[in-house]
Amino acid sequence: MTAAAVTKKKNKISLGEYKTILPYLVRYRRQYVLGFLCLILVDASQILLPQFVRQAVNLISMGSVTAVSGGSNNSVWNRIFLLCLGMTGVMLFISGGRFLWRYFIHGSSRRIEAELRNRLFDHLLILSGDFYQKNKIGDLMARSINDVGAVRNAIGMGLVALVDGTVLAAAILVIIFIQDARTAAFAVIPLLPITLMILLFGHMVGKQFQNMQETYSAMSDAVQETFSGIRVIKSFVKEWWFIKKFADTNDDYRDANMALVKTFGLFFPLISFLSGLTSLILLLVGGQRVVIGLMSPGDLVALFSYFQMLIWPLMGSGFMVNLIQRGAVSLDRVNAILETKPSIVSPALVKSPGAEKSVNEIEIRNLSFAYGGKDVLEHITVNIPRNSWVGILGRTGSGKSTLLKTITRVVDPPPGAVFVRGVDVRDWDLEELRSIFSVTPQDSYLFSDSIRNNIGYGLENPGDSLIKESAEFAALDRDLTGFARGLDTTIGERGLTLSGGQKQRIAISRALIMDTEFLILDDALSAVDAETEKRILRKLQDARDRKIRSGRGFTGLIVSHRVSTLAYTDMVLVLEQGRIAESGAPRELLEKGGFYARMAELQRLEQGGCSGIGLD
Repeated sequence: MTAAAVTKKKNKISLGEYKTILPYLVRYRRQYVLGFLCLILVDASQILLPQFVRQAVNLISMGSVTAVSGGSNNSVWNRIFLLCLGMTGVMLFISGGRFLWRYFIHGSSRRIEAELRNRLFDHLLILSGDFYQKNKIGDLMARSINDVGAVRNAIGMGLVALVDGTVLAAAILVIIFIQDARTAAFAVIPLLPITLMILLFGHMVGKQFQNMQETYSAMSDAVQETFSGIRVIKSFVKEWWFIKKFADTNDDYRDANMALVKTFGLFFPLISFLSGLTSLILLLVGGQRVVIGLMSPGDLVALFSYFQMLIWPLMGSGFMVNLIQRGAVSLDRVNAILETKPSIVSPALVKSPGAEKSVNEIEIRNLSFAYGGKDVLEHITVNIPRNSWVGILGRTGSGKSTLLKTITRVVDPPPGAVFVRGVDVRDWDLEELRSIFSVTPQDSYLFSDSIRNNIGYGLENPGDSLIKESAEFAALDRDLTGFARGLDTTIGERGLTLSGGQKQRIAISRALIMDTEFLILDDALSAVDAETEKRILRKLQDARDRKIRSGRGFTGLIVSHRVSTLAYTDMVLVLEQGRIAESGAPRELLEKGGFYARMAELQRLEQGGCSGIGLD
């Protein structure tokens, strides 16, 4: 099941999604404990401040009475001055504590974010090719960046709002009821509807944020697809269509955001209004008690301060619910990927290549393979001896590339169908199996890096001489003089600044530098001119002969539409609708007069001046 499908399957996001984060929270428990300890000390210090104000106001009132009666009020102002010094000390302590809890809690959440993103990236790399056929790159990028960021906010500021709001609200409620229970009982009445609103708010935000993240993924998909296919878009003058497509997804993302903004726009003003009612009730009830002498002016001012301080826990509760819900939604999307298992994995019990003796390096025994119920290969049987050079020819869609993918287990063949060195490929360690093959795939994918780094990509520290030798081997040396910085020239994404032939030759150099015993070229010379192709094939023949003489061995498979390319091989397989229609040495197939011979004649005529004749 795809990550997107898993997310859509769930109608309700639960806090159980946070199970993924628990090991990280345990690992950073010391930092979180220190952070929350600093946070609680800051809250305790904040609660002290209204008491300083209460005493100061009562002293000022006492000083006014003393002044009216003609007495001295110096001692009153001295005590007020000491209270101000005390408040200054407490505020300095609060500032230091706030720095420390931010350092411990936000620092830990940032580290967890980085580790979770690394874990997600590592997991994406082990997933099989079929996963990427079913999931769009833009969506995966949104989950890796946007969703992981939302998780960080939840375990950072979300937990701060939870602990801070709970501790502060509980302590304040205890203090105000101790100070004047009757006034407090009336003033907290508006808190009941606020609690109900918070519960409703959390449910609404969860759904709206999930919709917002999904529309963001769709917008990312549109951008990634547009820039990846910019050449095709420009050649067909379809910029207007992609502009409209992006505008539509951008509007959807805006609308999803606006839905969330409207919810916030309604929630927080209502919270402020209800908090204002608390102040109104306090003024009416508390003011009356001050007038009749049941409460001092300082007590009333302190109560006002405490109720003002209660606004943050009330507002923060909505903030906390929002962050926790966002984090749960995002973790659901991240967990959907982390819980996806690769379809192709190494076996529990790996067999040694020497466990069985075989004269053939590659054996394919009655192989049949299908994509989604559609047969691609049917009853393929072929033996490829060591040191042989095998060509594969066939019409588009005849199964050539799929056959090669089963050998390296890029797709999974049935058990007992494909053997390398006498061992079923399904019994090999996956990394070991693929490490003995050098492969140049059809698409010749290149990275946005220097030509040098693209050629030496498979080796940790390839020497300069080795890179130059591989470039010369693939007839790339003469092109380097046309690049501004030679091998150090940076190419565009996916080789955007190169011709098709240059991309193919860099990809061939990248494969050849690995110097493995098995070489697979999947239509890797289709964009290369005949003269360059001949030069490359001759060098491959020379390299093959050297390896055979040294006892290392060389077994190669090459897919090509050109009969001139296949003429260098020892044996050619001709595929027709997933079956082997012909097989044998190139000369034998020419004499048989079958598909291979017809293609040879057509291509001979093309070279003689006829056009419009191709393999398809």
